Amino acid sequence: MSIPSLKQHYLNTVVPELRKSGGYDNVHDVPQITKVVINSGFDASLDKNQIAETVKEISAIAGQQAVVTKARLSISNFKLREGMPVGCMVTLRGARMYEFLYRLIGIALPNIRDFRGVHDKLDGNGNYALGINDHSIFPEGASDGSKRQIGMDICIVTSAQTNDEGRELLRLMGMPFRKRQTSASAA
Repeated sequence: MSIPSLKQHYLNTVVPELRKSGGYDNVHDVPQITKVVINSGFDASLDKNQIAETVKEISAIAGQQAVVTKARLSISNFKLREGMPVGCMVTLRGARMYEFLYRLIGIALPNIRDFRGVHDKLDGNGNYALGINDHSIFPEGASDGSKRQIGMDICIVTSAQTNDEGRELLRLMGMPFRKRQTSASAA
């Protein structure tokens, strides 16, 4: 099996650049992406066919079988009982993770109409979360002609210790962050 092109880019370009700019002595200290988690929630009142369709779409996009998540608590206001299916999720690591990120960064995000970049806010520990409203921006999601619009949350978990390290890692990997406007250029 060949090495994914985004991983080759990480090893050949990103690691040397981060070692230079971050002052890392050891190559193993350089931040890296450890996993990508894709999560999609749905209404608990959906019928089994729509739940199966959502799981199938998320699985096709991720390239790995999605797992149905179930409610842990009963909440009467939401008409939710313990054990009812409320979403599905996939955790990607290794080659599948790099292939998914390559498709996200190179194909799916540029497919968004009037795309100006993604926000650059991280969670404080160098991890990045991104919400997608429509799964049809992925080529795998648009091919089936799904009747419903399926949204998802994508969480990119890194080994970075700070937001700046994580942001720089993702920027070098090709994440299209929105250009920040300075107060001088806004005036």
